Formats: sequence, C-alpha cells, structure tokens
Amino acid sequence: MESKLQELTQKLYNEGVEKANDEANKILEDAKKEAEKIKSDAQKEADEIVSNAKKESEDLQNNAKSEIEMAATQTLREVKKQISELITKKIIKEPTKQAMSDQDFIKKIIETIIKNWDPNSGEPVDLSVVLPQNMQKELKDYFETKVAKELNAGITVDVSDTMKGGFSIGPADGSYKISFSEEDFENFFKNYFRPKTVEMLFGQNEKSGK
Repeated sequence: MESKLQELTQKLYNEGVEKANDEANKILEDAKKEAEKIKSDAQKEADEIVSNAKKESEDLQNNAKSEIEMAATQTLREVKKQISELITKKIIKEPTKQAMSDQDFIKKIIETIIKNWDPNSGEPVDLSVVLPQNMQKELKDYFETKVAKELNAGITVDVSDTMKGGFSIGPADGSYKISFSEEDFENFFKNYFRPKTVEMLFGQNEKSGK
C-alpha cells in the first residue's frame, strides 16, 4: 500500500515537473520569438529613420543648390540690367537733354507738327503749345506771331514750371495734349536702345532673359 502511494506520488511529481518544464519551454520560446520580433521591428525602424534622414539630407542639398543657382542667376541678371541701363543712360540722356534744349531744333519740330496737323481741312488751326520756362522768352513771340501768320494757325503758348525740356502741343480747346518732353524722348530711346545694348553686351540669348 505504501509502495503504491509512493509510486503515485512520484508519478504526480514527474507529471508536474514535466508540465512545468513544458510551460517553461513554451514561455522561453514565446519570449525568444517576441525578442526576435522586437529586434526585427527595431531594425526596420532604424533602417527607415536612416532612409528618411538620407532623403531629407538630399532634399535639403538639392533645395540649397537650387536656391543658390536661382540667387546667382537673379544677381547676374540684375547686374547686367544695371550695366545696360548705365550705358543706355550715358548714350541717351545727355544728347537728348542737349537736343531738347536746342531752340532751333524745337522750332523745326513744332513747325513740322503744325504744318501737318490737318493739312486737308483748309481751315485755320487753333493750337496750344506748352514750353519749358527757359524757352518762353525766345519762342513765345516767334510762334504766336511769325509762325501763326505763316502757317495760318492760331497759336497760344503757355509755360510749364515743371517741364525740363521739349514741349507739348494740342488743340486750343484743351481736349488733349501730345507730349514731346525731354522725359518722353528719353524714355522712347531707352525702350528702343536697351534691348539692343543688352544684346550687344551679353549676346543673343539675353533678349529672352536667359
């Protein structure tokens, strides 16, 4: 009886030990799998971080390169523009100023305009001419008397304190004025010469801003 009890006890013990070992092995295996998963996930995350960092670094480098190239292009374009404007100004400003201050030159232009204002109408022309103040003395009487009589035109001459050179002309009723001031001629020649100057200095492609 005692022997059977001891045998039963031993059997229960062995079964308990075996079950405990199985559970321990299962726990150990699960822990090992979990550890492998954590390691794998950590490696994937690390690889992703490195990949993203590399991509961000390349993007920053490309953006910086693009910005530097853009800044260099804009700076070069601005320098070229300033150079061409300086040259254009030098070529145009002084000659234009001299021409618009030349009273004989102004006389011829105004006479030509008056002659061709409306040559087919057959009626006297009534015009108003505005001159710079420094031309008032020499040209006012000339146009209001001599030219008005010769060209069969009624001409009144007014003076502008703000006009530097040149003149403006229009119907005496003031409905409109055509300006031939120093600034008008200067801007006209600048608009014409600037592209030519840029092309001459920097080549054919500069016309398109390249």
